[in-house]
Amino acid sequence: MVGQTRSKLKEAAPEPARSSRCAQPRRRRRATGAGEPEMEEPPAEAEKPQPPLPVGGGGNLPGGSRDYSPRRPRNLNPQNCMQMEVVAKTLLVGRFQFLSCLLEQLRDKVQQLRRRQVGSRTSVGIGEAPGPPIHLVTLFENDRHFSHLSSLEREMTFRTEMVIIAFWYRIFVGIMNLFGLETKTCWNVTRVEPLNEVQSCEGLGDPACFYVAVIFILNGIMMGLFFIHGAYLSGTQLGGLITVLCYFFNHGEATRVMWTPPLRESFSYPFLVLQMCILTLILRTSNNNRRHFIALCLSNVAFMLPWQFAQFILFTQIASLFPMYVVGYIEPNKFQKIIYMNMVSVLLCFVLMFGNPMYLSSYYSSSLLMTLVIILKRNKIQRLGVSELNFWLIQGCAWLCGTIILKFLTSKILGVSDHIRLSDLIAARILRYTDFDTLIYTCAPEFDFMEKATPLRYTKTLLLPVVMMITYFIFKKTYRDILCVLSLIFHTLQLLAFTVLAILIMRLKLFLTPHMCVMASLICSRRLFGWLFCRVRFENVIFGILAVMSIQGCTNLHNQWSIIGEFNNLPQEELIQWIKYNTRPDAVFAGAMPTMASVKLSTLHPIVNHPHYEDADLRARTKIVYSTYSRKSAKEVRDKLLELHVNYYVLEEAWCVVRTKPGCSMLEIWDVEDPSNTANPPLCSILLKDARPYFTTVFQNSMYRVLKVN
Repeated sequence: MVGQTRSKLKEAAPEPARSSRCAQPRRRRRATGAGEPEMEEPPAEAEKPQPPLPVGGGGNLPGGSRDYSPRRPRNLNPQNCMQMEVVAKTLLVGRFQFLSCLLEQLRDKVQQLRRRQVGSRTSVGIGEAPGPPIHLVTLFENDRHFSHLSSLEREMTFRTEMVIIAFWYRIFVGIMNLFGLETKTCWNVTRVEPLNEVQSCEGLGDPACFYVAVIFILNGIMMGLFFIHGAYLSGTQLGGLITVLCYFFNHGEATRVMWTPPLRESFSYPFLVLQMCILTLILRTSNNNRRHFIALCLSNVAFMLPWQFAQFILFTQIASLFPMYVVGYIEPNKFQKIIYMNMVSVLLCFVLMFGNPMYLSSYYSSSLLMTLVIILKRNKIQRLGVSELNFWLIQGCAWLCGTIILKFLTSKILGVSDHIRLSDLIAARILRYTDFDTLIYTCAPEFDFMEKATPLRYTKTLLLPVVMMITYFIFKKTYRDILCVLSLIFHTLQLLAFTVLAILIMRLKLFLTPHMCVMASLICSRRLFGWLFCRVRFENVIFGILAVMSIQGCTNLHNQWSIIGEFNNLPQEELIQWIKYNTRPDAVFAGAMPTMASVKLSTLHPIVNHPHYEDADLRARTKIVYSTYSRKSAKEVRDKLLELHVNYYVLEEAWCVVRTKPGCSMLEIWDVEDPSNTANPPLCSILLKDARPYFTTVFQNSMYRVLKVN
């Protein structure tokens, strides 16, 4: 790791003003061997984050090729869960000083807002925001020791899919430089022999720190939105408190942001929370405020831009709203405005993504068009003189069939039928259809079926029983007083859709768990449980439920706080350094998608494939690149790589042998795709023994081999 010698460097304008960083001591790594954990004992299996994606387009290396050391538990002795923030701050001391100070400033702003008598519910919701970023920073820092990594090591941790926020970063740095303000502090870190000296920087002027700070603050604000949403839905601030606590108690089931911040979903999901808050407000209020609809449109855009699967989630939202419109629970004028705003958001995304046709050929956009047609033709359908039930069925069948037909027509017309979507993965899961592309996704643990232990973990924190009881009473009350529970019906239908998605694809617990937490706030709703609160004291019931929830909830939090690790990936660092100093800047590289993302980020060399696997052209190139793990001949693979102008191929031995589950090794996937060559030996094994004559091994370490394409 590092020795005790550091020479401090300043990177700012001449004679800059001192930044207002907190005066906290910096933690230094012990002078142990590179990559050695301070403790050897691994945590229990259930307490680990999700394993890395073995072969798919959004994860890390497989099996034994982990890019950080095993996490180890640490004994914490907090007196109770009310000390959560104190513990988090204590753990934070000396680590993420730049973000800690930023959060302290945010707290001051919150206090100022409260003194200005902002509405009580809103101010409490905003006040929740600083706590979650501290919690997330603590978990991430414990796991990676991110604050003391070099710039290269930080880049290597960002091995998965990203959202680019370079524009924000450049604006921030430009403004700081304009005023001559210090944005980062750097040190030369002396590491134990034979490792060379590296530089480590701290502050928002460091791109990696800025990136992590933005995503954690964004997710912290999301917790404030959860509070507001739960309080508004339930009609009491206790409902907001229950939503936030349920989220913390089930944090490991709700998000992966604390382990892998660069995931696109981590940037996207907070905007869905905002969108659902706005939509709930629109459904509950009788007046059609234009500002609400504009906010709905903008939040849709912010949700869809970062994440390729966002459109399918919005499709489930339209599918939840449409039945409510058909039976007359949403007035046509209001629903028509909602559809218009959704259509505008699709067009905006289409323009902002440089004309990406996927936005126009999705189930979401097709359902919007069919919904609008049905709204406009509603009176003509009524003139048919059919019964009310048949009237409902006609509209429902027209919407479903029309959406499917229109989706396939637009895909063919726009030429995007080869693009893979979440709907394709779900269809492959249900129909048991397999090919190379679907297996690349579905073999990844996060795209597998929901774990059988997940409902049990929900039950231990009382989240599942509470939500099931609430759902029962919502359906029961629907028959008697539909107008009062209008938005509750929408949330219940959306919950059912998220449940199906999460069961089929474990990664989509991202939507199910937080939505269950929002639904749990309805345990405070007097509309649903007024009959009970007339007989017993309201606060006693709620705090009794919270007390039972906290038993397992506090255990879950302590387990997460006890996960301690430290990032190190010396083999990849050697690979990147070799590429930087031994190849031409225009040399083209190919290899596993996560590794290529690191090569591009850290060396700026051109690459032929990267983790955005949903694009058809990129998927075709990746399939050629991955043919080195098939049974094809070396000459055939070499010729295909030359057609892509590849100069060097990064071969990873782990990818030759790793098998996450039956049928999911790269060789087995290729046997499904290319049965004509099943009798041939694996090409990867041949290249590992002797790559000649079609390739030449020019670099080799314990994990990687760089093959020059002859």
